[in-house]
Amino acid sequence: MGRRRGKGAGTTYYHKGSKRWCAELSVGFDHHGKPLRVRSYHKTRREAEAWLAEQAALYHKGLLADPSKLTVGEWAEQWLERKSREIRPNTLDAYRRELGYALPALGHLPLQKVTPSHVRALLDDLAKRYSYRTVRWVRQKLHVLFEEALNLEIIHRNPVAPVKLKAARGQGQSKAARSLEVHEAAALLAALDSHKDRRTALALRLMLNMGLRVGECLGLKWQDINLEEGTLTVRRTYSHGRESDPKTPSSVRTLPIPYSTLERLKQYRDWWQERLKEPPPPGMWVFPGNDPARPLEYNAPGRALRRIVERLGIPTLRVHDLRHSYGSHMLANGAPLELVAERLGHANATITLSIYRHVLEHERKGWVVDLETLLTQPRAKA
Repeated sequence: MGRRRGKGAGTTYYHKGSKRWCAELSVGFDHHGKPLRVRSYHKTRREAEAWLAEQAALYHKGLLADPSKLTVGEWAEQWLERKSREIRPNTLDAYRRELGYALPALGHLPLQKVTPSHVRALLDDLAKRYSYRTVRWVRQKLHVLFEEALNLEIIHRNPVAPVKLKAARGQGQSKAARSLEVHEAAALLAALDSHKDRRTALALRLMLNMGLRVGECLGLKWQDINLEEGTLTVRRTYSHGRESDPKTPSSVRTLPIPYSTLERLKQYRDWWQERLKEPPPPGMWVFPGNDPARPLEYNAPGRALRRIVERLGIPTLRVHDLRHSYGSHMLANGAPLELVAERLGHANATITLSIYRHVLEHERKGWVVDLETLLTQPRAKA
């Protein structure tokens, strides 16, 4: 009979199947005498040994949970703690919010005891109270949460995987972004000039005329705008009370300001100078809220836009549709795909193509070449 590995003992070995180094720590035995282990796979032996040493130290201090007793709530907190070092704060908040729908029902259950029927019951209950989109995001986040536990061999299967969501009729289709028609854009721009709140009016103009995201627009400071050279640099975003880096490295970009928008920015700067009795300082938010230490509230531009389009009789329009309109009209007027991707701050032109393929398809239909006609036309003499 083979010798049992004692609690807190571990080993590392090369796993041929995954072609990675496996670190394995024994944390005891279940009531059937079956060994309980935690495992993790790494690119190098050194990484595997470092992980093993860390887990063994936690185990001997009593800080490593027994996999058989680890609850979904405890695992979720561990997972979110790891994610906090990898993702943006706003994304982490979204993860917490989405898991928050599930934890009241599943959080107390041992991770290894969760079954597909538990997940099915949870999603069915949520579907009675929340939108399909919300339930879909909850399922997606639970799947990722349990998948990591599966990869670390804490559980033997992912209980979320076999549970599928099927949207009810009329649900599950996200509202497609729409592009303003030329006459709608003209009416909106004219209305912004007479809007009572200069801050939201100019912010909405920048989104439509320069393709800025809401957070990028609210995150602007006067040091980011060069009125002499006519450029604007996106360096940060501001969303729901938090300042952060732009969405991707390519989102950090310097953009030329269209002439009409530049003139309005100069007038806006002069307006602030009159109020402050001096030029706006470089570190001041371009669109400050009622508390000057913070920009406008994140949803303020959207609320203003809804009121304006309702008054103009324009069909429902979301703030993001302004950015979408900018990209659509750029492409429709012959701007190269790579330039549009650069202006919008997309990581690559493939993203731009996937979003605006409908625009490009429409443009392609106009390019019809009849070779028969070309061949029968008289050739010009040299």
